[in-house]
Amino acid sequence: MGKTFTHAVVTGGAGFLGSHLCASLLDDGISVTCVDNLCTGEVPALAGLLGRPGFRWIEADASRGLPVTGQADLVLHLASPASPPDYHRLPLETLRAGAFGTEHALELARAGNARFVLASTSEVYGDPLRHPQRETYWGHVNPVGPRSVYDEAKRYAEALTEAHRRVHGTDTAIARIFNTYGPGMRAHDGRAVPTLIHQALTGAPMTITGDGTQTRSLCYVDDTVRGLRALAESGMAGPVNIGNPEEISLRELAGKIRSVTGSGSPMTYLPSPQDDPRRRCPDITLAQRKLGWCPEVGLDDGLARTVAWFSARFSPV
Repeated sequence: MGKTFTHAVVTGGAGFLGSHLCASLLDDGISVTCVDNLCTGEVPALAGLLGRPGFRWIEADASRGLPVTGQADLVLHLASPASPPDYHRLPLETLRAGAFGTEHALELARAGNARFVLASTSEVYGDPLRHPQRETYWGHVNPVGPRSVYDEAKRYAEALTEAHRRVHGTDTAIARIFNTYGPGMRAHDGRAVPTLIHQALTGAPMTITGDGTQTRSLCYVDDTVRGLRALAESGMAGPVNIGNPEEISLRELAGKIRSVTGSGSPMTYLPSPQDDPRRRCPDITLAQRKLGWCPEVGLDDGLARTVAWFSARFSPV
């Protein structure tokens, strides 16, 4: 039987993935303290959580400290800008979240003898030269490029997590999360799925960077949450990939979204951003073998659910 928990601290809990994770924990009777400074998270993301028994929200910057009271037996560190527009707008804040935020979250876990889970990212692989990406691959990252503030913040956070495990014996785990999508994303998040859905629903041109042949592997948010929780409940240290191994090109993704929405929006092409990965696909053998986890929600189903959520909130022009 895996680890069980009574009180979890979730940094970045007002973000897209964090709010879904908080809800999942609460559904299973685990009390949750959400810490978020709202630099990219939003209070509306907590609308379904505020007032629920066992939920508490603290507005605070994890990189400046975690003013959490009460014994926690699980610390999940998700606090960080995660979309390119956000970390380009907040480069120093992103680096601080990866460095000081991770340090504070690790110290909180250590003080309470709690399980610690770092939400790292597939971005540690950079623009990978190996496909699919296994956890043993060290990556191909430009340390001074425009994406480096996020890539290197997470790479440092992984190194810091491993150092705490070796030096202090902290019970740590590292999840490398691949592209996640689903209801609750911000329309202007800057990532492909919400951007294309919002454009399709409003009749705006659907923007594709580069020639559209670059691939991504998209994992529905419920599956990502299950993966994070499976890792937390295990004894694994990781790193372990959490993502969907089915690749799709951005051009094909835009076509699927246009079909699901019934949109007549044209597709337009923009220059590809510097260091934009050409391919991104996880090898999830480790997660399957050690956690018994794999994605369950197919892309067509996941996109339909996500479009339905957006459609209820945005009226076509």
